[in-house]
Parts: sequence; structure tokens; C-alpha cells
Amino acid sequence: MSEQTHGMVKRDLAPGEEEEHSVGARILGYVVGLVLALLLTATSFFIAGTDLVWQPSIPVALIVLAIAQMGVHLVFFLHITTGPDNTNNVLALAFGLLVVFLVVGGTVWIMANLNANMPPMDHIMMRQ
Repeated sequence: MSEQTHGMVKRDLAPGEEEEHSVGARILGYVVGLVLALLLTATSFFIAGTDLVWQPSIPVALIVLAIAQMGVHLVFFLHITTGPDNTNNVLALAFGLLVVFLVVGGTVWIMANLNANMPPMDHIMMRQ
């Protein structure tokens, strides 16, 4: 079979390289992402400020909406997908999250240790 009978021939893509899309399709993707992000943000403000929702469930609802917001940003704006050509991006994101959690966790651990080992303030004031 020749290439002419199959129509368009797909070419290999380098990691991080996207297939060529029209400008209209790309703008439509960004607009859909923007609308979803705005909808999730408005829903978060509505849930936080209303009495229509059972009060103990508000923090859980806000956490779920925040995770959904992160998903919208990753897919529509950062173009993180599960495709085979996107493995490097996913690994870079995972490594970045690991570094952030290590830095924040280490900082909290050090501050808690310092707080536990500090003498009481009234003991320091009596020395002077």
C-alpha cells in the first residue's frame, strides 16, 4: 500500500511537541478552560458564603473544588495529558511537587522542633 491511499501520514513527535492545531481550536480550548476555572472559583465563593450547604461539609467541598481547579489548569493551560509524548512533563511536575512538599514539610518540622526546644518566655524575662 502506498502513502497516498492512507491519506494523511502521522509523523513522530518529540516530547513536549504538540500536533499542529488551528488557532481557532487552540483559542477554544483556552476559553473552555477559562470558563471552567471561573465557574469553579464562583462555586467556591458561593459555597463559602452561603447557609444552603451543611456547614461541616464546607471545607471538604472547598478541597474538592480546589483539586478540580488544579486539574482544569493542568489540562487546559499546561497541557498535561496522559499521552505517551507527555511523560517528561508529568515526571517534571511530579518532581516539582516532591521538592515543594520536602521544602514545606522540612520547614514545618524545623519550626516545630525549634518551638518545642525554646525556653518559656517568662523564664527569659526574669533573668533580666
